[in-house]
Amino acid sequence: MDWMRCPEIEAVPGEMGGKPVVKGTRIEPDTLVTDYELGSPVEEIHENFPTVPVETIRKLLAFAHAHQLVP
Repeated sequence: MDWMRCPEIEAVPGEMGGKPVVKGTRIEPDTLVTDYELGSPVEEIHENFPTVPVETIRKLLAFAHAHQLVP
């Protein structure tokens, strides 16, 4: 999966080993998607990762779904 095609994601050389993260955070998008797949609702994910707005979480899940990452 190429997270770099998602507008909510960035990769900064020298930070987090250059891995894709949610813009302005050190949170990998796969972490949020995994929480959702394990049954956490969007609001709970936001409670666990309050630096990521609910709307951003929804956009990431929609992107993952469109790219076959979320059933």
